[in-house]
Amino acid sequence: MDNPPKILVVDDDEHIIKTMKIILTKKGYTVDSASNGSEAISKTKETVYNVAIIDIRLPDMEGVELLTKMGNAVPKTRKIIITGYPSMQNAVKALNNQADAYIIKPVDIEKLLALIQEQLQLQKEEKKFSQQKVSDFIESRVRELSASPSSQTNLSFFQSTSILQSINFLM
Repeated sequence: MDNPPKILVVDDDEHIIKTMKIILTKKGYTVDSASNGSEAISKTKETVYNVAIIDIRLPDMEGVELLTKMGNAVPKTRKIIITGYPSMQNAVKALNNQADAYIIKPVDIEKLLALIQEQLQLQKEEKKFSQQKVSDFIESRVRELSASPSSQTNLSFFQSTSILQSINFLM
């Protein structure tokens, strides 16, 4: 059974955090929150989130600045910027700094839920693609090592299959 997707809500408005936690938890997500950028950075070092919903204006830094400081886990955390200060400049800046989506306050909950689902699907596709690339690389490397007459390590089919299964299990 898969674990529920983890969502980090980053906003300095406690009412917004509380409301989003209630709604997202009812939809089956595991929800965590941070009231500023520093707290969000700290939490992303400890936990891998599927989605981060980030307010563009935070007390200690701009949400756009936070985008680049959160680090990139694998699979990549999908980042959604929420703003009550919509402008073309903000949207372009957010998207150029690794935001995956941009939504305007007041937030239409149905649109936000659909956007989260879309981002989770994209993340799932990215993870599958990454796993396939790793698997293909290992398969070709095992064949290369097995075929090499100068290699002192001749991997049997059983050994190479075992290696691939172990790698797939880890992913």
